Amino acid sequence: MKTPTLRPRPSGPAESGTEFVPIAEVARNEAPPAGIDPDKSLSWLRRALPIMRAHKGIFITSLTLSFIGLILQVQIPNLLNHAISNSIEKHTVGLSYYVWWIVGLGVVGGILGYIARLFLFETAYDIEYDLRNIIYEHLTKMSFSFYDRVQSGQLISRANSDIRSVQMYMTFAPLILVQCSMAVVAFGFMLSIDVPLAFVAMATMPFVYWTGVRMRKSMFPVSWIIQARLADVATIVDENVNGVRVVKSFAAEEQQLRSLAGAAERVQWGYIKDADLRARFTPMVQNLPQLGLALVLLFGGYMVIHGSLGIGAILAFNSYLLMLQAPFMMLGMLIMMGQRAAASADRIYEILDEQPTVTDSADAVDLVDCRGDVRFRHVDFAYDAEAEELVLADFDLHVPPGQTVAIVGRTGSGKSTVARLLTRFYDVKHGSVELDGHDVRDLTLASLRANVGVVLDEPFLFSVSVHDNIAYGKPSATRQEIVAAAVAAGADEFITQLADGYDTVVGERGYTLSGGQRQRIAIARTLLVNPPVLVLDDATSAIDVQVEQTIHAGLRGTMEGRTTLIIAHRLSTISLADRVVLLDQHKVVADGTHAELLSSTPLYAEVLAQAAEFEAEEEGDR
Repeated sequence: MKTPTLRPRPSGPAESGTEFVPIAEVARNEAPPAGIDPDKSLSWLRRALPIMRAHKGIFITSLTLSFIGLILQVQIPNLLNHAISNSIEKHTVGLSYYVWWIVGLGVVGGILGYIARLFLFETAYDIEYDLRNIIYEHLTKMSFSFYDRVQSGQLISRANSDIRSVQMYMTFAPLILVQCSMAVVAFGFMLSIDVPLAFVAMATMPFVYWTGVRMRKSMFPVSWIIQARLADVATIVDENVNGVRVVKSFAAEEQQLRSLAGAAERVQWGYIKDADLRARFTPMVQNLPQLGLALVLLFGGYMVIHGSLGIGAILAFNSYLLMLQAPFMMLGMLIMMGQRAAASADRIYEILDEQPTVTDSADAVDLVDCRGDVRFRHVDFAYDAEAEELVLADFDLHVPPGQTVAIVGRTGSGKSTVARLLTRFYDVKHGSVELDGHDVRDLTLASLRANVGVVLDEPFLFSVSVHDNIAYGKPSATRQEIVAAAVAAGADEFITQLADGYDTVVGERGYTLSGGQRQRIAIARTLLVNPPVLVLDDATSAIDVQVEQTIHAGLRGTMEGRTTLIIAHRLSTISLADRVVLLDQHKVVADGTHAELLSSTPLYAEVLAQAAEFEAEEEGDR
């Protein structure tokens, strides 16, 4: 069988192209039909209304059917009043006439209720789908500086529990309000029976409204605290799951349990406070309408005794008041849901209102037919915009097309920062980074990153097959292309020995593989894309020297005609380079071949000696 080979970059100028064609897979899911209103001065609900309006057809149908069902339900006490008066007391109408009417209304109301609930839940899940996609799409656009300071547990919490709180209120609150509108319809029927008694029956409603307002104001801050503290718990759990090896290696399980218990206790306090407020206000909201029953019995009974009101009328009033119990019981739940949704929406908007700092400029152009000419001009940079001390200061470097340059320096000298600025993970504070004469800020991010391949020192693998991990940047790649990339990265030998070869599914973050194996798969993933510019950020640091030599043999072929920046510590890795650049004091202090720097720059020899000593210690630990 013929061994597949990875094609090197052409050394001459590329054929002229007309446009940039991305090789990444295009999303096949439907984009949300609407987004969140960007106007921060609006209430949280008004900002979310565009999403609701996008599904208004099915949602309004659901509410309309619910309302019609309630109208039919409200008819039943009125029919009961007429049945008692006309069939039982006066015997003018057959009782079966009213019985069939009541049965018919019940059946039709049940059918309408089924359809209404079905449409309502469909709307709820559509809104949840839209919100989740809006948040995730926004997160994909956020810059690295955002992720440097935001905890992943906070993001997970806001993309799950907070979304559910908002979705529940946006869909079920209107339904509850429709059901509460039964009070208006019922009041109309009560007025048609007896006006004074109708006002007596509804006398408690102003007190219900006042109690609800008090409950809402009291519960909002507690709802905010609960959601924030739930996110803290999610953060601790996320860090412990992802960092389980560190936790166990330091036997710190008890320490983490105490940390989680403390966070859980803070959540518990919030829930207890929430329960206390609900216990204080909800019984009043739910039971004040029942006082209306006593008033109807008192005044209605007096009127029946004195012959000014029929028995059927007082039974109808009682039925109407009993119908009002469920909506007013749900009114307390509605207030609670509203406060929790408001707190959750504010937390979601905190993310959506934050804009990425690294974006395509309005006149950004695609980088086509990249030659690989890299230049840093008087670059100043610090990760914290307010920091006085710079990571790179007046940094100058030129790498002609096709040249391989090794960047060497002490820890913290800014070597990895060079790679991050070239791919625009961050933007420079002063100066410019140029590729083929274009300031990278004038290029589209998609075309820039398609032409600059980076292998990081901490490789990240997804919980999918080895094949899919290598093909991540080029999903359309054939198995032959993937094997060729793996061979060039020195990964094919160990991959073929796995249980299912290239179809073996790696564990989360690739922890079922060794550090060196993960790095080799990460190298293969980048080589498959075949970028004109290649950055190896200490990419073989976890690989044995013997294996590294095999990888270097493959890389020498693939690096031919390709601009390559190697951020290195090992002498064996530096040997791949045509030229070596030494960083110190945040800038380039020496530039030349390995032999030239070794003979002319004592600092270079010192840096290599420290790196060799550190590497020897690591080998000893292994």
